[in-house]
Amino acid sequence: MTLLARLTGGVPARSLWGLGLLLVLLLAAPALLGKYGLSVLILVLYFAFVGQAWNIMMGFAGQLSLGHALYAGVGGYIAAGLFFHYGIGPWAGVFVAVAAAVAAGSIVGYLGFRFSLAGVYFALLTIAFSEFTRIAFDHWGWAGGSGGLFLKVDATSDILNLRGGPLLFYYVILALAAGTFILCRLLLESRLGRYWLAIREDPEAAQAVGVPVLRCKMIAIMISAALTALAGVWNAFYYNNLFPETAFAMGRSIEFTLAPIIGGLGTLFGPIVGAVVLTGLGEIFTDLSEVFHISGLKQIFYGLALLVIVMYRPAGVWPWIAERFGFGEKRR
Repeated sequence: MTLLARLTGGVPARSLWGLGLLLVLLLAAPALLGKYGLSVLILVLYFAFVGQAWNIMMGFAGQLSLGHALYAGVGGYIAAGLFFHYGIGPWAGVFVAVAAAVAAGSIVGYLGFRFSLAGVYFALLTIAFSEFTRIAFDHWGWAGGSGGLFLKVDATSDILNLRGGPLLFYYVILALAAGTFILCRLLLESRLGRYWLAIREDPEAAQAVGVPVLRCKMIAIMISAALTALAGVWNAFYYNNLFPETAFAMGRSIEFTLAPIIGGLGTLFGPIVGAVVLTGLGEIFTDLSEVFHISGLKQIFYGLALLVIVMYRPAGVWPWIAERFGFGEKRR
């Protein structure tokens, strides 16, 4: 079976046309939006990307992680540190960053999966690793310590060093989000993807029929960690600063989980829809909080959104949209 056939096999024509139209609109968006609109769209794509990375762990393989900020933080710090201290560009530093994140994910995964930690216990393990990594970076002089690591701001477009304005970073995050979407589609259609779904539904039954559960879980966390590290590298060079208390914060890990939960766990479009809903409405509530001087209005909205989804759309927003408008993707 060809790569194109694997990507499009079983997908309704309406969905393919809709996806093509969405891609065209995203490519043309910078010419249609102002600076503020473009900044919001960048955040949408960023959270869709990291949400898709986290979705591999929870939505596909059924492993709850609440410490994914670990991989984003490690990836961002290593790539930014190599650039800051040695002038090594991000396209070279990203390999070291991803390798470090994969190594961290392997340690977390092996300790958790080898000793049969699951559910909330595995989630607590991921939180613990993220937290003590934050403490370590808080005292690591090479990474700037608690004072943070700052990159020189340069508005000149330099794709080799990932220096430039929002337009450059928009197309980079668009490429990352699109590439991850395609990767996840291929993974779901592969034998590994079917193993993940079997493990998610019943790991003991999957083990009994010959599924290599430990190996499949380890692959899931390593792929997820690698993609999240890429997001961390992009984030570091986009914002030009890193602080341990924010880079490894649990709140950041929670942000990674919201888009796929709101959009629909285990679906390809769920993280995208969830990112649109949360980021778009989140920006509105941020503006309202400034107008009415109500602090925390955005966080209140996030909490209410999760409550409504759990009560009325537990499968997420996207499966309901897909069923209502005939896009054909079923919740996996």
